[in-house]
Amino acid sequence: MKAMKPADIRKLSAEEIRSKITDARDEMMKLRFQQVSGQLTDASRLNILRKDIARMETILAEMIRNAAVEGAK
Repeated sequence: MKAMKPADIRKLSAEEIRSKITDARDEMMKLRFQQVSGQLTDASRLNILRKDIARMETILAEMIRNAAVEGAK
């Protein structure tokens, strides 16, 4: 699976992004268990997920910050 592009993430609502972050964290936990038990076949997926989570959290923080600035005007 390919990494999510920032433009695709920005099209989502804040709730959808939160949901995707939760799903990605669950998948990452499962992959870590597979890695520890020696069953993981695609180790690069861990790095992709880690970066996707960081990307989604960054964009979510931007959305929250922009909403606060718009609300303050």
